[in-house]
Amino acid sequence: MPIPGPGYAITARVEAPASASAAGDLAVAVGRVGGVVTAFDVVEAHTGAIVVDISCNALNEDHATEITEALDALAGVTVRKVSDRTFLLHLGGKLEVQSKVSLRNRDDLSRAYTPGVARVCQAIAANPADARRLTIKRNTVAVVTDGSAVLGLGNLGAAAAMPVMEGKAALFKRFAGVDAWPVCLDTQDTEEIIRTVQVIAPAYGGINLEDIAAPRCFEIEARLREMLDIPVFHDDQHGTAVVVLAALRNALRVVGKKLADCRIVVCGVGAAGSAIIRLLQSGEPGDVLAVDIDGIVHPGRPGLDANLTWIAEHTNAEGVSGTLADALVAADVFIGVSAPNLFGAAEAATMADDAIVFALANPDPEIDPAVAQQHAAIVATGRSDYPNQINNVLAFPGVFRGLLDAQAHDITDRMLLAASAAIADVVTEPNPSFIVPSVFDSAVAPAVAEAVRAAAQRDRDDQEATTPGRATPSDTTMTT
Repeated sequence: MPIPGPGYAITARVEAPASASAAGDLAVAVGRVGGVVTAFDVVEAHTGAIVVDISCNALNEDHATEITEALDALAGVTVRKVSDRTFLLHLGGKLEVQSKVSLRNRDDLSRAYTPGVARVCQAIAANPADARRLTIKRNTVAVVTDGSAVLGLGNLGAAAAMPVMEGKAALFKRFAGVDAWPVCLDTQDTEEIIRTVQVIAPAYGGINLEDIAAPRCFEIEARLREMLDIPVFHDDQHGTAVVVLAALRNALRVVGKKLADCRIVVCGVGAAGSAIIRLLQSGEPGDVLAVDIDGIVHPGRPGLDANLTWIAEHTNAEGVSGTLADALVAADVFIGVSAPNLFGAAEAATMADDAIVFALANPDPEIDPAVAQQHAAIVATGRSDYPNQINNVLAFPGVFRGLLDAQAHDITDRMLLAASAAIADVVTEPNPSFIVPSVFDSAVAPAVAEAVRAAAQRDRDDQEATTPGRATPSDTTMTT
C-alpha cells in the first residue's frame, strides 16, 4: 500500500501549551491519523506557550487536511498556518539564467558584446557549424511540450506543463551538466508544433519532446527527425524504453531466464509501450503480447491505426485475442505503462514461475506491488517508495550528454541500446530488490554518456564507410 511521502509534505505552524508533553502530544496526533513527522522546530518559546513548525509527510491532499485537523483538535492547540512544501519549492519557478563569463569592465563588455561579438557572428555566418562551438548550442537542449499528456494527469495545457518541464531541465543540469530550457507551446496542432520547433532549432544542440499525447507524438518526432540536423528524442517513448530494457536485462539475470525464451506482456501501447515493444524486438524475445483498452492487439482486430498495425504485425506470433487476464496466463514478464489497478492476485497467480512484474503506472500501478510480490520473483514500479524504481532520469541526462559530446545529428537504436546496456552494467550484482541503479548513483550518467558517444562514433564510422570523403566534426569528444 502507498505510504506517506515527500510529494505531499506540509509544515504546520502550531501554537501549543508549554508543557513537558507538548512535543509528544503533537507527534502522537500526527501518527494517529497515519502521518509521518519529519521535523519538529521550535520557533517561539514563552512562559505559557510554544510555537513550533511541525513537518509531516502525507498520502495526498485530503490526508494533509486530516493531519491538520488532528493537530487543531488537541486541547489548547491552535494551527496558525499550513504550508505545502511542494508548492513552496516551486514558488517563482525552479530555474534561472546565469552568465558563464564575468562582465567586470569595459574590456569584458567589448568582447562579450559589442563590438567584439560581431566577429563571432560573422564567423558563424561563414561557417554555420561553428555555432556548436561558439554558442550555447554546444550544450543546450530544448524541452518541448504542448501539455497534452502531462505525467499521468492528461491534457492540462502548456502553462500547467511548465513545472514538469522546469523539473526536467533541473535534472539535466544536476545529473549531466546539460543546460536545458522549457519550451511550452500553446498549441496542440501537429503542423504548428513541427514548424515552431523547426524555427527555434538553431539555438539548440538537441530536442527533448515531452508529454505530447499519442498518436500525434509519433508523427511529430518522425518528421522533426527528418527535418533537423540535431537529435530529436521523445523521452516518454525512448527514455522509458531504455530504462525498462536495462531493468529487464538484470531481472532476467536474477531469475535465470533468456529473453528469447520469454513471453512478454506489454500493457499500454501509447508512446511508452510502443517504444518498449520496438526496442525489445532488437533482442528477439520469445513473443510479445501488446494489450490496450480494447484487449490484445492482433492483425484481425478492427480499427487499428498505423502504430497499432505495426505492433500487430511484429508481435503476437500465434495471433491470440482476448483480455489482459488472458494475456497474463503463462507470461514470464509483465510491463505496464497504462492505468492503475488493472489486475490483482488471481491474475498474477496465472503467470509463469519466477515471473517479472514491472507495474509502472504512476502514481498508482497496474497492480498493488505488495500483492504482486506474493506471486512474482521480481517487482518494479515507477515509484520512489518501493524497490526497483524505473525512472527515466537514469537515461535522458546521460543520453543527451553523449549526444552533445559527439556533436550528433540524430539518435539511433544503436545509441539507445548502448545507453540501456550501460545502465544495466552499473549494477554489477543484481538481486530481486536491486535491478537498476539509484537515480543518485553518480556512475550512471557518465557511463550512459560514454556509451552513447561511442555508439555515435560507430554510426559515423559506418556512414563514412558507405559515403567516402564526407566531412565530420574534428572535436567530437569535446566536453563542457
